[in-house]
Amino acid sequence: MGKNDIEDEELPNEDLPENEDEQPAPQPEEANGEVIHDVATVAGLYQNWFLDYASYVILERAVPAIEDGLKPVQRRILHAMKEMDDGRLNKVANIIGQTMQYHPHGDASIADAIVNLGQKDLLIDTQGNWGDMITGDDAAASRYIEARLSKFALEVAFNPQTTNWQVSYDGRKREPVTLPMKFPLLLAQGVEGIAVGLSTKVMPHNFQELIQASIDILHHKKIDLLPDFPTGGIADITHYNEGKKGSRIRVRARIEERDKKTLIIHEIPYSTTTNSLMESIVKASESGKIKIKKVVDNTAANVEIEVQLHPGTSPDLTIDALYAFTECEVSISPNACVIVDQKPVFQSVNELLKISTANTLALLKRELEIKQGELEEKWHFSSLEKIFIEKRIYRNIEESETWEAVLEAIDKGLKPYKKLFRRAITTDDIVRLTEIRIKRISKFDSFKADEAIKALEEEMEQVKYDLEHLVEFAVNYFKNLLKKYGKGRERKTEIRAFETISANIVAVANQKLYMNAKEGFIGYGLKKDEFICDCSDLDDIIVFRKDGKMIVTRISEKSFVGKDIIHAAVWKKNDDRMIYNLIYIDGKSGISRAKRFAVTGITRDKEYDLTLGTSNSKILYLSANPNSESEIVSVALSPLATARIKVFDYDFSTLDIKGRNSQGNILSKHVVKTVRFKEKGASTLGGRDIWYDDVQGRLNVDKRGTHLGSFNMDDKILVIYKEGSYELTNFELTNRYDADNVMVIEKHNPERPISAVQYDANHKSWYAKRFLIETTTEGKKFSFISEAKGSKLLVATTALLPVIDIKSGKKKDEISEILDLTEFVEIRGWKAIGNKLTQKDISSVELVPDEILVDETEILEKEIEEMKEVMAAKSHKKPAAPPPFKPVFDEKALETEVEEEPEEPKDKKPKTKPGKGSQLTFLF
Repeated sequence: MGKNDIEDEELPNEDLPENEDEQPAPQPEEANGEVIHDVATVAGLYQNWFLDYASYVILERAVPAIEDGLKPVQRRILHAMKEMDDGRLNKVANIIGQTMQYHPHGDASIADAIVNLGQKDLLIDTQGNWGDMITGDDAAASRYIEARLSKFALEVAFNPQTTNWQVSYDGRKREPVTLPMKFPLLLAQGVEGIAVGLSTKVMPHNFQELIQASIDILHHKKIDLLPDFPTGGIADITHYNEGKKGSRIRVRARIEERDKKTLIIHEIPYSTTTNSLMESIVKASESGKIKIKKVVDNTAANVEIEVQLHPGTSPDLTIDALYAFTECEVSISPNACVIVDQKPVFQSVNELLKISTANTLALLKRELEIKQGELEEKWHFSSLEKIFIEKRIYRNIEESETWEAVLEAIDKGLKPYKKLFRRAITTDDIVRLTEIRIKRISKFDSFKADEAIKALEEEMEQVKYDLEHLVEFAVNYFKNLLKKYGKGRERKTEIRAFETISANIVAVANQKLYMNAKEGFIGYGLKKDEFICDCSDLDDIIVFRKDGKMIVTRISEKSFVGKDIIHAAVWKKNDDRMIYNLIYIDGKSGISRAKRFAVTGITRDKEYDLTLGTSNSKILYLSANPNSESEIVSVALSPLATARIKVFDYDFSTLDIKGRNSQGNILSKHVVKTVRFKEKGASTLGGRDIWYDDVQGRLNVDKRGTHLGSFNMDDKILVIYKEGSYELTNFELTNRYDADNVMVIEKHNPERPISAVQYDANHKSWYAKRFLIETTTEGKKFSFISEAKGSKLLVATTALLPVIDIKSGKKKDEISEILDLTEFVEIRGWKAIGNKLTQKDISSVELVPDEILVDETEILEKEIEEMKEVMAAKSHKKPAAPPPFKPVFDEKALETEVEEEPEEPKDKKPKTKPGKGSQLTFLF
């Protein structure tokens, strides 16, 4: 049966029409004993046609082959370009015409494929307007642009001797089944294709890293491939899972803060363009999800999208909102599917590289074997020619009258030398000898012939060595590729884990919440009613009613939540700092109870009863406290109550914070008339512990990174940047810091001076300074080093005992000197230049680690306290503040302490007894 013939298929009996279940199945028509055509049912036609179509799309259109990483159209383009290659550029229209001899799907698909290959800048050298994958601009018409194969493509993709060939679709030409690709092209370029019933999406990877990973595979080392996108950006590959089916990558644009009113996007996520990114920003702004003034595309050679902000808009919140609501962050789902043995197979990228490396090794081996055979043939004939001419065997044919006699005479003349050859001398060899011209024989140089044969033998030995040490040869091959073509192909995408941004946290407050407390309505459409707060259309609203019920609902234009609302506000999920102080009266017993609770998790639109659940229960007092503040309230009992004290204060700080379902503590068994707020208390949960993640440059409460301390409402964070500036910020978790530029980040202590060492390019000198922060403005950077170009900050610390190690002189004669900055320079203003370091030819200045000095610091602090007590005891007066403490730094003593580490007695006394007007001196 032919390829296009369709086999008969019978319908099951239940699918046949009535009274036809006994009819014979259709049979092929015959003429003179030959089958004219088969007869098939419509169901059979559809089933087979669909399977044929799906298989054709998968194998011939959408999915690349594992051997060369190319789809059929790409392979045919490269083959056509190779046939046309003469080192010069060709019109793309001509290349398309040449490719159509092999590709049966028209010029449009070929044109799109060749532009796609050209934009990846690996296999094709281009000239003209080829468009831009970053901006999304289209290429010029094919008649206006030119291309040729790159030197890299000619080296790694073509070798007719190792290529398997097949006839083209019309039988007129031959084309490669796959190209002999000696490079992991599939992983370098990446690929995306949609077939019937499946798709493939392989991420591009870094050229240099792929080659190094191939070398590691040959050395049996473990590899871990990570994607690298031509658009740059930042990628979170936490769930990359080697690019397997079901994996996920989050890619972000690189956004920088130029100033408080301007954000700059320098790199965009893969699969987006500057045009699509700007459209998404404008759309988010129009829908009220982000608040921006203007967006301008200044992209030229490099991406630069300028986002201008309204005055008072937080840049950090805007950056988070851009990631949450626009294409500044995209999620990509890799799905590595390739054709292996005419079947689609899902593989990991690590496995794909191993297969590619093994394929390259096999191709290199085959090329060496072919080269070895060619060299042996060349050596064989060169040796044969040398003997034929030097021994004058050609003279033996002078008397031969027939062709057979000529061949026999030559063969007889060569007989004494046949043992010298590596293979038998054939008739074809003798025929080639007869074709040597007289001119060559007359000018034959025996010395040059020996040198040529010797060179061939050396080359043959090298090839033999390479075959015996094939892995070493392959490693050198990859290293040569890296050396020749790796320059300028460094990694563009930064790999970094980043947090998931909650949309409702960063959403701009684009709505206003109103409430009709009496009728029980809330929403942003009740503009004639009571205004509550600003909110976004993604927020949830928490509502408390007088009857003791609580409900959380999504904000809408108008929602009914129950009559007699006493409190409504935006609700934040998992906010365990928001504490509600509540006093209610039980409708059955008349007992008043007080309780404190948080609302961290709920079911939306479900009512929760905060009382005992009895009828006529009601809330007497409710307050919401964002930082778990306690309160003192004044409670007034009914004049008819029998209690002796009818007005008293109640302190909520005496209550533990429990769940919302708790009964609460009894406030009074008598009837309570009123409860009034009297005084705000402190936070009962204490300060909020904050950590800094130096990978993401973000604050968190999840104990990731460095613990900055416990923060109360007025506390601030001090950030010192490597550029030579400092900044005070609040401790909002939405704050964003440039992790690569942060030198110091800690809880700000206004009484602790900053010690710094800078290089002043204006004076070409090194200066040390100490200063207290005098500014109070939050979110603004203040530069404290010289503004001259080339000035830089070397050391900055808030350590109690700042000690630096100064290295000067040449490497052979380098001198290391320890300097205590508390002795060297006094505390001055933050704009002061400081004291000049006197050392010459300073090569480096480093801060002595705190671990070395921590013990001495503790001892000094303890001794100061002891001196206070001694002086107070002698004077029988209240201890006065001691004079400013200036320890004398003894470098030799410090070295002794570090080397010998003697135990310090707890009751150690100062070496100089204090007296009136005396100075305390400590050696450590």
